[in-house]
Amino acid sequence: MTPLPRSTRPTMNDVAKLADVSLKTVSRVVNGTESVSAAKAVRVEAAIRELGFRRNEQARQLRQGTTATIGLIIEDLADPFYSTLARAVEEVAHAHHHALLVSSSAEDPRRAEALVRSLSGRGIDGLIITPAEGMDPRVLAAEGEAGCSLVFVDRPSVDVDADTVLVDNRGGTAAGVRHLLAGGHRRIAFVGDTASLYTAQERRIGYLEALETAGIERDDNLVLMANPAAPESGEAFLALLDRDNPPTAILSGNNRWSVRVVRLLRQRGASIALVGFDDFELADALEPPVSVVAQDPAAVGRLAAELLFSRLAGDTGPRQHIQLGAALIPRGSGERAPR
Repeated sequence: MTPLPRSTRPTMNDVAKLADVSLKTVSRVVNGTESVSAAKAVRVEAAIRELGFRRNEQARQLRQGTTATIGLIIEDLADPFYSTLARAVEEVAHAHHHALLVSSSAEDPRRAEALVRSLSGRGIDGLIITPAEGMDPRVLAAEGEAGCSLVFVDRPSVDVDADTVLVDNRGGTAAGVRHLLAGGHRRIAFVGDTASLYTAQERRIGYLEALETAGIERDDNLVLMANPAAPESGEAFLALLDRDNPPTAILSGNNRWSVRVVRLLRQRGASIALVGFDDFELADALEPPVSVVAQDPAAVGRLAAELLFSRLAGDTGPRQHIQLGAALIPRGSGERAPR
C-alpha cells in the first residue's frame, strides 16, 4: 500500500509567493488591518482559495496575549448533571468568542492535577473546575499565582481563594426529608455517595439536621455512604431493607443512587417511598414517577462561566461565593404512605 503524501499547512509565505506580493501585503489582507490595492487584494484572495490557507488563530491570539480558550475539569462528563453544566459553560464561552476544553477527572486526584497542568500548558485564559477529592491544593494555587483565573464549581476548595458556585446541598436534602416526614414517615434511610465527597457530606448533614429539627431520633443504621456503582453497594442497600425494623422511605443522595435504588426496589418488588437528590432522565416516566430535589446544573455552569469572564475582563473585586437553591418536585414516589 502506497502511503499518503505528508501534507503541510500552507503559510502566508506560500500565499505571498503565489500572489506575487510581499508577506506584509498578505498579512494586511488576512487581518484586514490596512488598505491594500484592489488588484493585490484580488490576487491574495485567489491564492488563499487555491492553497486552502487558514489563518493560525493560536499564533495570532498569543501575539495579543490571549488564547481565547478556557478549560473545564469536571468529575464525569457522562453524568447528566455535569454534561448539562458543561453545555451551559460552552454557551457562555461561545458568546465571549472563546473555545472550551473539557476533561473528566474521574474523581482521581492525580489525574485531575495532570489535567490542570496539561490545560495550563496549552495557555488557557481561565479554568472552571470541580476539584477532585485529595487534590494537592498547591497545583491550583500555582495556577492562580501564575495569572490563570479560577472558578470552583459544585465543590469548594478550602485551600485556594477563588470564586465558587455551589448548590444548597443541606437545604435541598432537608426539604426532601421534611416532605417525607409530612407524609407520615419516621424511619427514613439516607443513601449517599462516598463519605469523603463534599456534596455527600453536605447532604448527609442536611438529612440529619432535618431529623433532629423534627425530633426524630438519629439511627446510623439507616445511613449508607458508598459509591453507587460498586457491586457491594447494592448488597448493602438490600441489607438495609432486610433489617428487623426497615425504613419506610428512602432519600437517595444523587442521581446515580436514585437509578440504582429504583432498580433494586423493582427487583425486590418493594414499595417504599423515594425522594432523590438530582433529577434524572425518565424520572418522570417511571411508575410511579420519581420525586426529586432538583438542582439547576445549567444555572450553575452559566454563573461559573460568567464569573470567570468577568475576571478575565479585569474584575478585581472580592471573591464571590454563590449558593443556588434546589427545588422539591413531588411526582409520586415520594408521596407513598408508610406501611
